[in-house]
Amino acid sequence: MNKYVKIGAIAAMLSVAIGAFGAHMLENRISADDLDVYKTGVQYQMFHSIGILFIAILLERMPANKPALWAARLLTIGIVLFSGSLYVLALSGVKVLGAITPIGGVAFIAGWISLAFAARRK
Repeated sequence: MNKYVKIGAIAAMLSVAIGAFGAHMLENRISADDLDVYKTGVQYQMFHSIGILFIAILLERMPANKPALWAARLLTIGIVLFSGSLYVLALSGVKVLGAITPIGGVAFIAGWISLAFAARRK
């Protein structure tokens, strides 16, 4: 099993746990807008965790596929920067962290582009 199966599974599990925490503990404790920001982080984390798991399967079949490896790395970085910054922003109100979020978004986009290149390789 490659490490991206583990990373994808852990990221997906954390998405469920973080989402449950938000649904059960944060309602009426943070503003509705902040809760929406938090939920966006959860959604993007789950979507990209599934992407990492898909790439992990691809890497099992094509371990030397460098674009696929970069896709997994970039989606992982995207989760940390995009979703992580949204969680901290929603919970702390520190608005400067909003500047980190687009960097994570760019990592997501670059990861999906890299996956497209991975599909072109034989």
